[in-house]
Amino acid sequence: MDDSKCMVNLAKFYLGFTVDESCGKCTPCRIGTKRMLEILEKITEGKGEPEDLERLEKLAKIIKTTSVCGLGQTAPNPVLSTLHYFKDEYLAHINQKTCPTGECKALSHMKINSEKCKKCGLCAKNCPVEAITGDRETGYKIDEEKCIKCGACQKNCHFGAI
Repeated sequence: MDDSKCMVNLAKFYLGFTVDESCGKCTPCRIGTKRMLEILEKITEGKGEPEDLERLEKLAKIIKTTSVCGLGQTAPNPVLSTLHYFKDEYLAHINQKTCPTGECKALSHMKINSEKCKKCGLCAKNCPVEAITGDRETGYKIDEEKCIKCGACQKNCHFGAI
């Protein structure tokens, strides 16, 4: 993994796996991991609050010490590790409502850099929802209300303007 991976999203991925694999016999693992996953989903959707970090850590420690099997006892580890080493990413998601890597689609903002844009129109041609308007003379703009953040414009821009 490198710095293009969102650690909050990564923790959410591993916790989602644990939720799916839980046998459901003990309450901490069955319910606690679901609550942790809900908090991580809330954060990656841009709806996180500063107190969510405290809740996550508290829940993780309870689950770790009270779960019956190894799955439940280790389930919180990705969250605890990312909270410890990448807290700044969690804070960016919560306070600035932005994902530093751009991996969390709900927090990404697509814009066209007019200085880099060569007004070729490839972005507009490849937008599946016609969220990009403009022409070769005036340049192009992305309507963030229409944009579904699929990245098609970015992939097709040969000039790195998006």
